[in-house]
Amino acid sequence: MTIDFWGLGLQAVNVLILVWLLSRVFWRPVAGAIARRQETTQAMLAAAKAAEVKAGAALAEVGKARDGIAAERRALLAEAAAKAEAAAQASLAEARAKAETLLADAQTAIDRDRAAARRETAAEASALSVDIAARLLGQLNGPAVQTAFLARLLKAIAGMSAAERASLVASAAEIEIVTAAALTDAEWAEIGTAISAALGGAPRLTFATDPDLIAGLELRSAHFVLRNSWQADLAAILKEMKDAA
Repeated sequence: MTIDFWGLGLQAVNVLILVWLLSRVFWRPVAGAIARRQETTQAMLAAAKAAEVKAGAALAEVGKARDGIAAERRALLAEAAAKAEAAAQASLAEARAKAETLLADAQTAIDRDRAAARRETAAEASALSVDIAARLLGQLNGPAVQTAFLARLLKAIAGMSAAERASLVASAAEIEIVTAAALTDAEWAEIGTAISAALGGAPRLTFATDPDLIAGLELRSAHFVLRNSWQADLAAILKEMKDAA
């Protein structure tokens, strides 16, 4: 077998030429395209990464803003609830104060009405008691009672100062001796003599009757009255009863 070195050489040359042509015409453009595609891909990946980072930052900002809004919302709700609670408490306190004032006023009015009713009842009872006493005492009026009242009148005159008795005797006005029932002339004379002696002079005496006295003897003039009767005693008792009610 004979080897054709020239043919092998030519084929080798052809292969080298083909490789050179492929490297020049095909592989370099393809490699460049691949490189450019890789660069483009890397740029796109970098842009995507940057966009992802930016989106993450934006999302974090949104989360912070959302948390801030939620916190502000909670704060506003808490403040509104506190204000509403304070307003409710204030309204409740005001209503309670008004209710207590109304109750106090009502209780005061009730106490006042009760006191007035009690005083009125006591006054009516006192008046009735005095009226009953007056009726009973009126049945006891007699000479012995008249004598007792004369003695009490003379004692009251004796208790006056000498100047008062002298002024009463010296006055031009008449002194009226009033009894509850009409007396005989002798009884009038006896009473007049006793009173004149007690006054220490000769006063101008007149005589009159007043059934309202129930029993007793009183001296009356234009500027002087000496009470001495059951009417006066009962009136004093009634006044004390009303004052004590």
